[in-house]
Amino acid sequence: MKQPFFKLLVILNTLLLAFVILFQQLSGAQKVRINPTLKQKIKKDSDNLIVNVELINVLFTVKDRKGRLVTDLQQPNFKLYEDNKLQKITNFSQENDLPLTIAILIDTSTSITDRFKFEQDAAIDFLYQTLRPKKDKALLITFDSAIELIQDFTSDPQLLARSIRKIRPGGGTKMLDGIYLTCQEKLRAEPGRTRKIIILISDGDDNLSTETLPNTLEMVQRSDVSIYAISTNLSGFFNIKSPKADKLLKRLARETGGRAFFPFKSDDLAKSFAEISTELRSQYSLAYRSSNIKQDGSFRAIKIKTDRRRLKVKARKGYYALRGSS
Repeated sequence: MKQPFFKLLVILNTLLLAFVILFQQLSGAQKVRINPTLKQKIKKDSDNLIVNVELINVLFTVKDRKGRLVTDLQQPNFKLYEDNKLQKITNFSQENDLPLTIAILIDTSTSITDRFKFEQDAAIDFLYQTLRPKKDKALLITFDSAIELIQDFTSDPQLLARSIRKIRPGGGTKMLDGIYLTCQEKLRAEPGRTRKIIILISDGDDNLSTETLPNTLEMVQRSDVSIYAISTNLSGFFNIKSPKADKLLKRLARETGGRAFFPFKSDDLAKSFAEISTELRSQYSLAYRSSNIKQDGSFRAIKIKTDRRRLKVKARKGYYALRGSS
C-alpha cells in the first residue's frame, strides 16, 4: 500500500513543478511584449500629469483711464499669456473677501525722522480700517542698520498699534535685506488662498543691504507677494525729484503687482493707505495650468489683456516654475 502512495506523491510533485516552470515562462514572455518605447511614453505621461497638477494663481486689478477700479468684468473679457503664448484659464472669480496676510515694513533710519509720527499715525489708521478679526492678520518689522520683528502675526489692530507707537528711528537702511528676509522667513510659507502683501514705508534710500535687487525680486515673486510702497522721501513732501530712490520703489511695486505712492504732503499718507485698503478688496483672481511642462525653474512672464478698450490691468509680471529633481 505504501509504494503506490509514494508513486502518486512523486507524480503530484512533478506536475506541480511543471506548472511553476510554465507560469514563470508565461510571465517572462508577457514582460518581453512590453515595448520599451511604450514604457518611456507611460513615464513621460506620468511626468506631465504631475506638472499639470500645479495651478498658477494670479490676482490682479483693472482700472480705467482716470484710475478708478473696474469691478464688473467676467472671464470672457480676459486673455492670459505666458511668455507670449495664450493659456487656457481654468478658474476665475472676483475677490472682495480674500483673507489678507500683511507685513508692514517701516523704515526707521535717521533719514525719515522728520516724517516719522505721520507714518505711525497713517499705518495705525490703515490697520484699524483693514484688518478683520479672525480673518486677516499682520505683522510689524522695522529696518535701519538692523532688521527687527517687532510684532509677529496677529489680527488685533490694538496690539499692532501699540507696537508701532514704541518704535524709534535711528541708523542706516537695509531695505532690500528687510524685504528679502520678510518673504523668506514669514510670508513664503503662508497658504496660497490668501492675499500676501508687504506695505513698505520708506524713502527708498538703501545704503546697507547685502541682497541685490534681482535677488530680492526673485524671492518676492517666489513667495507670491505684492509690494505696496509708500515713499517718505523729500521728493514727495517738497516736490523735488529723487530719481534713484523713486525708481527703486516703483520697480519693487511694478514687478510684484503692487503699487507705489508718492504723497506730496504728510496728510496724503492717510489717503495712500486708504487707496491700498480699497484696492485689496476690489480684485480679480484667475488660475491656469501652464502649457510649458518643463520643470526647469525658469522665470515665466505673465500678461493679462482685456477686450475693453482703455482699461489697464495690473498684475505681477510673472512667476518661477518648479525645478524638477534629476
